Amino acid sequence: MELSLSTIQRLAAECGIDKIGVAPANALESESIQLNEWLVRGYHGEMLWMAREPQKRTDPKLIFPEAKTVLVAAVNYFTPYEHEETGKISRYAWGDDYHDVVKEKLRELLVRLKAEDSLIEGKVCVDTTPIMEKAWAVRAGLGWIGKHSNVITKELGSWVFLGEILLNVEVSGSREIVADHCGTCTACIEACPTDAIVSPYVVDSTKCISYATIELRDETLPTEIAENLNGWLYGCDICQDVCPWNRFEKPTEEARFKPRNGETSLAPQDLTDMHHEEYVARFRKSAIRRTKLSGLKRNASELISKS
Repeated sequence: MELSLSTIQRLAAECGIDKIGVAPANALESESIQLNEWLVRGYHGEMLWMAREPQKRTDPKLIFPEAKTVLVAAVNYFTPYEHEETGKISRYAWGDDYHDVVKEKLRELLVRLKAEDSLIEGKVCVDTTPIMEKAWAVRAGLGWIGKHSNVITKELGSWVFLGEILLNVEVSGSREIVADHCGTCTACIEACPTDAIVSPYVVDSTKCISYATIELRDETLPTEIAENLNGWLYGCDICQDVCPWNRFEKPTEEARFKPRNGETSLAPQDLTDMHHEEYVARFRKSAIRRTKLSGLKRNASELISKS
């Protein structure tokens, strides 16, 4: 039982997926070593789930025992809007929650693949499944990991969401690994206001504005973060904004990634006065709910105090 890459590419395009690639479902070895080194250094901070069962992240068969192929999808989320000066939201959270949108596309693709062959089975993975998405994107030929640790594609830059389908079939057709095209560029490293990119390709999450404003649950932000927020309320896009490869960015055709209520920024004062019921209604189906109302209020208060 074998499936062709050309068939997958055709069906993926019909599902609104911008790039698709495949790789044999063999365990990641060098990437496993890199992950363990990153964890030992404590660069995951309070994201304790990153350290749970790390072997699952590097061996897809521990997630889906029948896996023979890892199908990796990239979905463009770039929309050509600008931020306000303060209360800035990371571009990935402007629209509807990408987990829902990308998962829907992958589930539709799996249905279409099964229509090609009823013996095909698969497991859809989007972010919350313990799988090294960026490493698999490289193995599947979608792009390379930049010095800011995000996947960069030649066609769309780094403004892409990733998702996978673990398939119980092999896929025929050639794939070509994309070489690292960062060269001598260090724009992202130099632009990071908190020096979170501690060396090329290595990010210390505990120094990252995105980590602090989204994942960190402390009542106050670390001083070095609070003093260098640069107007960011939720997440941070600085390292991607300065990346030369993002000159190839193209507006997404997925309307659900456009800013909800036209919002690319939120007024900090409005958030400090927000009640829970308003928060639930306003951010329904939004990735912004990740940081909870308490986190948004904390971030907003920090921005107000520095204004």
